[in-house]
Amino acid sequence: MRLDKFLKISRLVRRRTIAKEIADQGRIEINNKVAKSSANVGTGDLITIHFGNKTITVKVLKLAELVKKDEAGEMYELVKEEYERDFR
Repeated sequence: MRLDKFLKISRLVRRRTIAKEIADQGRIEINNKVAKSSANVGTGDLITIHFGNKTITVKVLKLAELVKKDEAGEMYELVKEEYERDFR
């Protein structure tokens, strides 16, 4: 499954176009390698997403074409969540 589609279906990102933009800016990694929006995602992959001052790492548990809103969280497992501190 494409990276941008997985992020949209799993509800990690609200829109597929936003997922594509983030990936094309080099802010998403799959297994510690920068990934484009068209990269393939498989079960067991680690996806790291850099949002502004927040970075999350998730492990892909399953892939599905259609998922209900309350079941979207079952597609991944949150591995790590970090916040950058502003020391101004």
